[in-house]
Amino acid sequence: MAQATLTARVDEKDKASFDRFCSNVGLNTSTAINLFVKAVLRENRIPFEITQTPEPFFSQENLEYVKKSVQELRSGKGTAHELIEVDDE
Repeated sequence: MAQATLTARVDEKDKASFDRFCSNVGLNTSTAINLFVKAVLRENRIPFEITQTPEPFFSQENLEYVKKSVQELRSGKGTAHELIEVDDE
């Protein structure tokens, strides 16, 4: 089977850590990447869960606080203030 080259850019510290890990488990980097490619093709998916860490502003606690504040404003328990814009120098 003909071989092809796959090129990817990664942070040099990550590459060094990945190379070290591969060596520690008895693989080289190329073999580890080939294992990943084969797993993707076999499973027809990325073989691990990919999630996004939510921004702290959108945490469940903050969202609940905003919803509560909106309910309070709608029920007349809040005070409206004008937006004050400040020129940054």
